[in-house]
Amino acid sequence: MEPQLLHSVADGVATVVIHHPAKRNAMTADMWLALPPLLDTLAADPAVRVLVLTGEGGTFCAGADISSLRGSSGEAQGLAVRAEEALAAFAKPTLAAVRGYCVGGGCQLAAACDLRFADEEASFGITPAKLGIVYAASSTRRLVSLVGPATAKYLLFSGELIDAERALRTGLVDEVLPGGELDKRVAEFSRILVSRSQLTQASAKEFADGRTDRDDYWALQARDGGDTAEGVAAFLERRRPDFTWTTPAAGPTSTPR
Repeated sequence: MEPQLLHSVADGVATVVIHHPAKRNAMTADMWLALPPLLDTLAADPAVRVLVLTGEGGTFCAGADISSLRGSSGEAQGLAVRAEEALAAFAKPTLAAVRGYCVGGGCQLAAACDLRFADEEASFGITPAKLGIVYAASSTRRLVSLVGPATAKYLLFSGELIDAERALRTGLVDEVLPGGELDKRVAEFSRILVSRSQLTQASAKEFADGRTDRDDYWALQARDGGDTAEGVAAFLERRRPDFTWTTPAAGPTSTPR
C-alpha cells in the first residue's frame, strides 16, 4: 500500500491513521498536502464529533520522509506547518494516540492536537537541530505553551528523545498507559467526549487557544442553542443529556492562528 492517510468514522469518532510503515510512518510531501483537505471534509461531517490521530502499527510518526521532500527545507517545512495549523484549527476535539516514535513532524502533529495519550513505551523528540533547520515560530510557540520554555529549549537545542514518563511530567502528553491499554483508553475517552456538549467543547477550545473576541457569539449560542437548558433539565431529572448543538460545518479548519 502506498504511503497515505487512512480514515474512518464510527460512533461519532473519526480516526485518521498515518500509514507509511516502511519508513516508521514518516510523512511524505503528498501526505502533508492531503491532511488539510481531509480535515476540512471531516469537520464538515455532522457525524464526526471527535477526531483521533494515530499511526499504523507500533509507531506514531517518525517525522518527515526527507526523500520525498525534493524542494528546499523552507518549502518542506511550509507543508508541515500548514498541516499542523489545519489540525490545530479543527473545530472539534482532537486526540493523538501515540505509540513508539513521535519525532520531528510527528511531534509537531501530536502537539497540534488538543490532547495526547501515549503508550508507556512511546518516545518523543523534535529534531531540527540535527538538520540545521529553523523550527517555525508558530510551532515553537505551540510547543512552549505545552511544556514551557525550558523544556522546549531542551528539546529544540538538543534534538534528543524523551520517554513517555518525562513527556507526561513536562506536559507534552496528558496520559500514559501501560502496554496494551492505549486503544481501550482512547476509545473510552472518545466516547466520553462524544457524549458531552459540543457547545461547551467548541467555545472552550476557542478560549483556551487564545481567541477571546467572540464572547457575544458564544453567549447567544448558550442562550438559544438548547444545550444549556437540556443539560440543566437532565441533571435535575437524573438522566443522560441529549445535546443537540452542533459545531458549524464551515469551521476554520484551514485558517492558521
